[in-house]
Amino acid sequence: MKIVPFLVGPTGVGKTEISLHLAEELPIEIVSADSRQIYRFLDIGTAKPSPEILQKTKHHFIDYLSPDEYFSAGMYGREARTTIRQIFEHNRIPLVVGGSGFYIQALIDGLSEIEVTDQIIRGDLRKRLETEGIEALYKELESVDPNLTKKIKLKDRQRILRGLEVFYATGNPLSQLQLNKPDPADFIPMLIGLDAEREWLYNKINMRVDEMIKKGLVDEVRQLKDKGFSEKDNALNTVGYREVFKHLEDKLEFDAMVEKIKINSRRYAKRQLTWFRRDDRIKWLKIDGFDKIEDLTEQILDHYKKFKLKG
Repeated sequence: MKIVPFLVGPTGVGKTEISLHLAEELPIEIVSADSRQIYRFLDIGTAKPSPEILQKTKHHFIDYLSPDEYFSAGMYGREARTTIRQIFEHNRIPLVVGGSGFYIQALIDGLSEIEVTDQIIRGDLRKRLETEGIEALYKELESVDPNLTKKIKLKDRQRILRGLEVFYATGNPLSQLQLNKPDPADFIPMLIGLDAEREWLYNKINMRVDEMIKKGLVDEVRQLKDKGFSEKDNALNTVGYREVFKHLEDKLEFDAMVEKIKINSRRYAKRQLTWFRRDDRIKWLKIDGFDKIEDLTEQILDHYKKFKLKG
Protein backbone atom coordinates (compact mmCIF):
# COMPACT_ATOMS: atom_id res chain seq x y z
CA MET A 1 0.00 0.00 0.00
CA LYS A 2 1.06 3.58 -0.68
CA ILE A 3 1.95 5.81 2.27
CA VAL A 4 0.36 9.28 2.46
CA PRO A 5 1.84 11.83 4.89
CA PHE A 6 -0.56 14.14 6.74
CA LEU A 7 0.25 17.41 8.49
CA VAL A 8 -2.52 18.32 10.93
CA GLY A 9 -3.05 20.65 13.86
CA PRO A 10 -4.84 23.76 15.08
CA THR A 11 -5.26 27.04 13.23
CA GLY A 12 -2.24 29.33 13.36
CA VAL A 13 0.28 26.68 14.39
CA GLY A 14 2.29 26.88 11.16
CA LYS A 15 1.14 23.96 8.99
CA THR A 16 1.44 25.90 5.73
CA GLU A 17 5.00 27.04 6.43
CA ILE A 18 6.16 23.54 7.32
CA SER A 19 4.44 22.02 4.28
CA LEU A 20 6.30 24.40 1.98
CA HIS A 21 9.62 23.47 3.55
CA LEU A 22 8.78 19.80 3.02
CA ALA A 23 7.92 20.56 -0.62
CA GLU A 24 11.48 21.81 -1.10
CA GLU A 25 12.82 18.41 -0.04
CA LEU A 26 10.34 16.02 -1.66
CA PRO A 27 8.35 15.94 -4.96
CA ILE A 28 5.18 16.96 -3.13
CA GLU A 29 1.74 18.10 -4.24
CA ILE A 30 -0.32 19.49 -1.37
CA VAL A 31 -3.85 18.23 -0.81
CA SER A 32 -5.58 20.85 1.31
CA ALA A 33 -7.87 19.60 4.08
CA ASP A 34 -9.16 23.02 5.03
CA SER A 35 -12.94 23.37 4.92
CA ARG A 36 -12.74 27.13 4.26
CA GLN A 37 -9.74 27.55 1.94
CA ILE A 38 -11.68 25.33 -0.43
CA TYR A 39 -13.91 28.35 -1.26
CA ARG A 40 -13.09 31.13 -3.70
CA PHE A 41 -12.92 34.77 -2.52
CA LEU A 42 -12.14 33.72 1.09
CA ASP A 43 -8.47 34.66 1.01
CA ILE A 44 -7.52 36.88 3.94
CA GLY A 45 -9.86 35.39 6.53
CA THR A 46 -8.67 31.85 5.83
CA ALA A 47 -4.94 32.70 5.63
CA LYS A 48 -4.96 31.15 2.17
CA PRO A 49 -1.53 30.62 0.55
CA SER A 50 -0.54 33.50 -1.72
CA PRO A 51 -0.82 33.22 -5.53
CA GLU A 52 3.00 33.03 -5.64
CA ILE A 53 3.03 30.02 -3.31
CA LEU A 54 0.20 28.33 -5.20
CA GLN A 55 2.13 28.80 -8.43
CA LYS A 56 5.35 27.42 -6.96
CA THR A 57 3.87 24.35 -5.23
CA LYS A 58 0.81 22.63 -6.66
CA HIS A 59 -2.16 22.68 -4.28
CA HIS A 60 -5.45 20.83 -4.59
CA PHE A 61 -8.82 21.90 -3.10
CA ILE A 62 -7.90 25.58 -2.90
CA ASP A 63 -10.37 27.97 -4.59
CA TYR A 64 -12.35 24.88 -5.54
CA LEU A 65 -15.91 26.10 -4.89
CA SER A 66 -18.10 29.18 -4.75
CA PRO A 67 -19.05 30.20 -1.16
CA ASP A 68 -22.69 29.30 -1.77
CA GLU A 69 -21.99 25.79 -3.09
CA TYR A 70 -22.82 22.76 -0.98
CA PHE A 71 -19.89 20.52 -0.05
CA SER A 72 -19.59 17.92 2.68
CA ALA A 73 -16.86 15.92 4.37
CA GLY A 74 -18.10 12.81 2.56
CA MET A 75 -17.77 14.50 -0.81
CA TYR A 76 -14.31 15.74 0.13
CA GLY A 77 -13.21 12.26 1.21
CA ARG A 78 -14.18 10.68 -2.11
CA GLU A 79 -12.77 13.45 -4.29
CA ALA A 80 -9.53 13.71 -2.30
CA ARG A 81 -8.96 9.95 -2.61
CA THR A 82 -9.25 10.28 -6.39
CA THR A 83 -6.82 13.21 -6.36
CA ILE A 84 -4.32 11.26 -4.25
CA ARG A 85 -4.40 8.33 -6.68
CA GLN A 86 -3.75 10.72 -9.57
CA ILE A 87 -0.81 12.31 -7.76
CA PHE A 88 0.77 8.88 -7.22
CA GLU A 89 0.21 8.06 -10.90
CA HIS A 90 2.37 11.08 -11.74
CA ASN A 91 5.11 9.75 -9.43
CA ARG A 92 4.58 12.56 -6.96
CA ILE A 93 3.88 12.47 -3.21
CA PRO A 94 0.52 13.73 -1.89
CA LEU A 95 0.92 15.66 1.37
CA VAL A 96 -2.43 16.28 3.07
CA VAL A 97 -2.37 19.52 5.07
CA GLY A 98 -5.17 20.98 7.17
CA GLY A 99 -7.05 21.33 10.39
CA SER A 100 -10.54 20.17 9.41
CA GLY A 101 -10.79 16.98 11.40
CA PHE A 102 -14.02 15.81 9.81
CA TYR A 103 -12.49 16.15 6.31
CA ILE A 104 -9.45 14.14 7.38
CA GLN A 105 -11.57 11.44 8.99
CA ALA A 106 -13.65 11.16 5.81
CA LEU A 107 -10.50 10.86 3.70
CA ILE A 108 -8.76 8.22 5.83
CA ASP A 109 -11.54 6.20 7.40
CA GLY A 110 -14.55 7.11 5.27
CA LEU A 111 -17.95 8.31 6.43
CA SER A 112 -21.30 6.63 6.39
CA GLU A 113 -23.07 9.90 5.54
CA ILE A 114 -25.27 9.71 2.48
CA GLU A 115 -24.79 12.56 0.04
CA VAL A 116 -27.94 14.54 -0.71
CA THR A 117 -27.92 17.80 -2.65
CA ASP A 118 -31.56 18.57 -3.26
CA GLN A 119 -31.53 22.32 -3.86
CA ILE A 120 -35.34 22.61 -3.88
CA ILE A 121 -35.73 20.92 -0.48
CA ARG A 122 -32.84 22.93 0.94
CA GLY A 123 -34.28 26.18 -0.36
CA ASP A 124 -37.68 25.41 1.15
CA LEU A 125 -36.10 24.56 4.51
CA ARG A 126 -34.15 27.83 4.57
CA LYS A 127 -37.31 29.79 3.87
CA ARG A 128 -39.09 27.93 6.63
CA LEU A 129 -36.19 28.67 8.97
CA GLU A 130 -36.73 32.39 8.42
CA THR A 131 -40.50 32.26 8.83
CA GLU A 132 -40.98 29.53 11.43
CA GLY A 133 -37.70 29.62 13.37
CA ILE A 134 -35.24 26.92 14.36
CA GLU A 135 -37.34 25.56 17.24
CA ALA A 136 -40.14 24.48 14.90
CA LEU A 137 -37.70 22.72 12.59
CA TYR A 138 -35.96 21.05 15.52
CA LYS A 139 -39.31 19.65 16.75
CA GLU A 140 -40.06 18.42 13.25
CA LEU A 141 -36.69 16.67 13.06
CA GLU A 142 -37.37 15.16 16.47
CA SER A 143 -40.55 13.56 15.12
CA VAL A 144 -38.89 12.01 12.04
CA ASP A 145 -35.38 11.30 13.39
CA PRO A 146 -35.40 11.27 17.21
CA ASN A 147 -32.03 9.50 17.38
CA LEU A 148 -30.38 12.37 15.51
CA THR A 149 -31.85 15.07 17.75
CA LYS A 150 -30.34 13.30 20.77
CA LYS A 151 -26.91 14.10 19.33
CA ILE A 152 -27.42 17.74 18.36
CA LYS A 153 -28.42 20.92 20.13
CA LEU A 154 -31.17 23.37 19.29
CA LYS A 155 -28.66 26.00 18.14
CA ASP A 156 -27.01 23.65 15.63
CA ARG A 157 -28.87 25.07 12.66
CA GLN A 158 -26.77 23.38 9.98
CA ARG A 159 -27.23 19.84 11.29
CA ILE A 160 -30.95 20.33 11.89
CA LEU A 161 -31.44 21.48 8.30
CA ARG A 162 -29.22 18.66 7.07
CA GLY A 163 -31.22 16.04 8.96
CA LEU A 164 -34.50 17.27 7.52
CA GLU A 165 -33.08 17.58 4.02
CA VAL A 166 -31.84 13.96 4.04
CA PHE A 167 -35.15 12.67 5.41
CA TYR A 168 -37.30 14.50 2.87
CA ALA A 169 -34.98 13.62 -0.02
CA THR A 170 -34.62 9.91 0.80
CA GLY A 171 -37.49 9.03 3.12
CA ASN A 172 -34.94 7.63 5.60
CA PRO A 173 -33.63 9.11 8.87
CA LEU A 174 -30.05 10.36 8.60
CA SER A 175 -29.18 8.59 11.86
CA GLN A 176 -30.12 5.27 10.25
CA LEU A 177 -28.15 5.96 7.09
CA GLN A 178 -25.11 6.86 9.19
CA LEU A 179 -25.00 3.28 10.52
CA ASN A 180 -23.71 2.08 7.15
CA LYS A 181 -20.14 0.87 7.46
CA PRO A 182 -17.67 3.31 5.86
CA ASP A 183 -14.91 2.23 3.48
CA PRO A 184 -11.33 3.02 4.56
CA ALA A 185 -8.86 4.51 2.09
CA ASP A 186 -6.55 2.32 0.00
CA PHE A 187 -3.41 3.92 1.46
CA ILE A 188 -1.57 3.99 4.79
CA PRO A 189 -1.76 7.41 6.51
CA MET A 190 1.29 8.82 8.27
CA LEU A 191 -0.06 11.51 10.56
CA ILE A 192 2.11 14.28 11.99
CA GLY A 193 0.40 16.67 14.41
CA LEU A 194 1.81 20.12 15.09
CA ASP A 195 1.17 21.57 18.54
CA ALA A 196 2.62 24.26 20.81
CA GLU A 197 2.33 25.60 24.33
CA ARG A 198 -1.01 27.37 24.74
CA GLU A 199 0.51 30.80 25.39
CA TRP A 200 2.69 30.55 22.28
CA LEU A 201 -0.17 29.32 20.10
CA TYR A 202 -2.70 31.86 21.34
CA ASN A 203 -0.21 34.68 20.85
CA LYS A 204 0.36 33.49 17.26
CA ILE A 205 -3.40 33.40 16.68
CA ASN A 206 -3.83 36.94 18.05
CA MET A 207 -1.03 38.25 15.83
CA ARG A 208 -2.48 36.48 12.80
CA VAL A 209 -5.88 38.11 13.38
CA ASP A 210 -4.20 41.53 13.62
CA GLU A 211 -2.41 40.78 10.34
CA MET A 212 -5.69 39.79 8.67
CA ILE A 213 -7.29 43.06 9.74
CA LYS A 214 -4.29 44.97 8.43
CA LYS A 215 -4.45 43.15 5.09
CA GLY A 216 -8.09 44.15 4.62
CA LEU A 217 -10.37 41.47 6.06
CA VAL A 218 -13.22 43.95 6.47
CA ASP A 219 -12.98 44.98 2.82
CA GLU A 220 -12.86 41.32 1.78
CA VAL A 221 -16.14 40.65 3.59
CA ARG A 222 -17.66 43.85 2.18
CA GLN A 223 -16.80 42.62 -1.34
CA LEU A 224 -18.34 39.22 -0.58
CA LYS A 225 -21.48 41.02 0.57
CA ASP A 226 -21.52 43.05 -2.66
CA LYS A 227 -21.33 39.76 -4.61
CA GLY A 228 -24.54 38.64 -2.90
CA PHE A 229 -23.04 36.31 -0.32
CA SER A 230 -23.96 36.46 3.36
CA GLU A 231 -23.30 34.72 6.66
CA LYS A 232 -26.27 32.49 5.82
CA ASP A 233 -23.95 30.75 3.37
CA ASN A 234 -22.28 27.95 5.32
CA ALA A 235 -18.81 28.91 4.09
CA LEU A 236 -19.19 32.35 5.66
CA ASN A 237 -20.92 31.34 8.88
CA THR A 238 -17.46 30.78 10.35
CA VAL A 239 -14.90 32.47 12.58
CA GLY A 240 -13.52 35.66 11.08
CA TYR A 241 -16.34 36.20 8.62
CA ARG A 242 -19.33 35.92 10.91
CA GLU A 243 -17.97 38.66 13.20
CA VAL A 244 -17.18 41.03 10.33
CA PHE A 245 -20.67 40.63 8.89
CA LYS A 246 -22.06 41.68 12.27
CA HIS A 247 -19.74 44.69 12.25
CA LEU A 248 -20.90 45.70 8.77
CA GLU A 249 -24.49 45.41 10.00
CA ASP A 250 -23.63 47.80 12.88
CA LYS A 251 -24.19 45.04 15.43
CA LEU A 252 -20.58 45.01 16.60
CA GLU A 253 -18.07 47.82 17.12
CA PHE A 254 -14.74 47.52 15.30
CA ASP A 255 -12.57 46.86 18.38
CA ALA A 256 -15.13 44.42 19.76
CA MET A 257 -15.17 42.65 16.40
CA VAL A 258 -11.40 42.18 16.41
CA GLU A 259 -11.41 40.88 19.97
CA LYS A 260 -14.30 38.53 19.18
CA ILE A 261 -12.41 37.06 16.21
CA LYS A 262 -9.39 36.42 18.44
CA ILE A 263 -11.47 34.76 21.15
CA ASN A 264 -13.39 32.59 18.70
CA SER A 265 -10.20 31.65 16.83
CA ARG A 266 -8.59 30.49 20.07
CA ARG A 267 -11.69 28.48 20.92
CA TYR A 268 -11.66 26.95 17.45
CA ALA A 269 -8.01 25.93 17.90
CA LYS A 270 -8.89 24.27 21.19
CA ARG A 271 -11.71 22.31 19.53
CA GLN A 272 -9.37 21.20 16.75
CA LEU A 273 -6.84 19.89 19.26
CA THR A 274 -9.57 18.05 21.17
CA TRP A 275 -10.67 16.36 17.94
CA PHE A 276 -7.17 15.33 16.84
CA ARG A 277 -6.05 14.10 20.26
CA ARG A 278 -8.61 11.30 20.01
CA ASP A 279 -6.55 9.80 17.17
CA ASP A 280 -3.64 7.78 18.57
CA ARG A 281 -2.15 7.36 15.08
CA ILE A 282 -0.88 10.95 15.21
CA LYS A 283 2.76 11.61 16.11
CA TRP A 284 2.83 14.99 17.85
CA LEU A 285 5.62 17.54 17.50
CA LYS A 286 5.75 20.82 19.41
CA ILE A 287 6.65 23.48 16.87
CA ASP A 288 7.77 25.93 19.57
CA GLY A 289 10.31 23.35 20.75
CA PHE A 290 12.47 23.86 17.67
CA ASP A 291 14.81 26.81 17.22
CA LYS A 292 14.70 26.49 13.42
CA ILE A 293 11.96 25.42 11.04
CA GLU A 294 14.60 23.45 9.17
CA ASP A 295 15.18 21.25 12.24
CA LEU A 296 11.49 20.43 12.52
CA THR A 297 11.33 19.74 8.77
CA GLU A 298 14.29 17.37 9.09
CA GLN A 299 12.62 15.45 11.91
CA ILE A 300 9.42 15.03 9.87
CA LEU A 301 11.44 13.83 6.86
CA ASP A 302 13.31 11.35 9.06
CA HIS A 303 10.01 10.03 10.46
CA TYR A 304 8.64 9.69 6.92
CA LYS A 305 11.67 7.65 5.80
CA LYS A 306 11.40 5.32 8.81
CA PHE A 307 7.64 5.01 8.32
CA LYS A 308 8.18 3.95 4.69
CA LEU A 309 10.65 1.26 5.77
CA LYS A 310 8.11 -0.12 8.27
CA GLY A 311 5.30 0.07 5.71
